[in-house]
Amino acid sequence: MSKATSAKKIAIRIVVLYAVIVIMLAALQRRLMYFPSRAERITAQDTGLAADRIWDFSCTTKDNIEVHGWHILRKGTSADNAEAFKEAAQQARYVVLYFHGNGGDRRGREYEAAVFNKFGADTIVIDYRGYGENKGTPSEAGLAKDARAVWKYATETLEIPNDRIVIVGASLGGGVACRLAAECCESSKPPAGIILRSTFSSMTDAASTHYPWLPVSWILIDRYDSVSRAPAITCPVLQVHGNADTIVPIELGEKLHGALPNQSQTGVPKAFVEFDGIDHNNLVFGATAEYEQAVDQFFQNIAERD
Repeated sequence: MSKATSAKKIAIRIVVLYAVIVIMLAALQRRLMYFPSRAERITAQDTGLAADRIWDFSCTTKDNIEVHGWHILRKGTSADNAEAFKEAAQQARYVVLYFHGNGGDRRGREYEAAVFNKFGADTIVIDYRGYGENKGTPSEAGLAKDARAVWKYATETLEIPNDRIVIVGASLGGGVACRLAAECCESSKPPAGIILRSTFSSMTDAASTHYPWLPVSWILIDRYDSVSRAPAITCPVLQVHGNADTIVPIELGEKLHGALPNQSQTGVPKAFVEFDGIDHNNLVFGATAEYEQAVDQFFQNIAERD
């Protein structure tokens, strides 16, 4: 066997092996993107919060998935039934719709809700389909439906005006939040604002950062293309990101920021707050005071334009 023939066979084997790997990863991509925790039932008692500050609720998506979540009251407020929680929400400074990242479930998210609660906002935290006790399988289209359902719950069931709702998305939840905010702005029902924590320009960009040897742009199904939706987000925007983020590099957050309008329709300049030495999963606890200050200032900025 000549050296040329041998080299050709080796090259063919490498190409075939690469193709097999790509096909396998393409087939398993959602298992590599979504890491839900599952439970038969999750209740408000799992948080350790007082029963008069947190309420279990559910809402139903257009494709009939029941999405479970919590309504967490701001500090200094209490209620003991669904109607009282509704009345409390209507009196809150803002109501935050919080969309978490790709791992776990809503348990533990009450610690981040506490930041918003501290500054007079109630917080609604949901689990996506396939997370917690929710039925279904997560996908970008599915999570978008979940987000629309909780928006409908807030605006129709709780009767909260759209301009008193702040959408918050963390990591992958930022992709969910951007899509919802863009849709609301395009339908002339913009939220009061959107806060994006440690999120990306697109899942394609994020995946390409970690797998530069894969043809991500060819095989990725759930793209969360926030950078393309960004121009439609005309409400006030706050982005926060750690410059030591090893999961979503800050450059991806900056790319998204660059695609957003310079200011909202109400004249609030977009804001990007960088936290020195902070990684992806320790922003809330590693820069608590700075994060709280950024949220407080953002609430003040949007309130001034109400």
